[in-house]
Amino acid sequence: MGKVIFITGAARSGKSKLAVDWAKKSLKKIVFLASCAPLDEEMKQRVAKHKQARPGDWKTIEEPVNAADVIKKAEADELVIFDCLTLWITNIMLKLNEEELINEKIEELLLALRQAKAEVIIVSNEVGWGIVPENKLARQFRDIAGLTHQRLAGISDEVYLVTAGLAQKLKG
Repeated sequence: MGKVIFITGAARSGKSKLAVDWAKKSLKKIVFLASCAPLDEEMKQRVAKHKQARPGDWKTIEEPVNAADVIKKAEADELVIFDCLTLWITNIMLKLNEEELINEKIEELLLALRQAKAEVIIVSNEVGWGIVPENKLARQFRDIAGLTHQRLAGISDEVYLVTAGLAQKLKG
């Protein structure tokens, strides 16, 4: 079984950089699982910048919805960086638009992680530290992300909270 490492924290806190730095030190083949589906020019530029920062021998898979399928296919000699879980949650919420189907997709991901042969590093944003959102969709997103984080932390071998570029180990 592969190791699952969960890295969470605020936006622009250094989570992705930490995951990439760890992967660069790994002797495994790196698979970068990107969940972002850039919809505007600014986001396309962000994605391009991130791609340029990765070593050329890394395999990038852009998969906004079916992350579990990528994790299931990963081999024991690979390290998968899944960046980012909260973008993935946004994608499945907008595509499936039904809580039961969303929960099934989350369960599918958690099962794939529990059964993964590869080491997997999951990057996600903590979204529940601010005020209660004013609209239903934003509250639903916050709740789904928070509950998914709890479940993910429960199955992860290691959990880190990143603040101002500094990682604090919470588990493992």
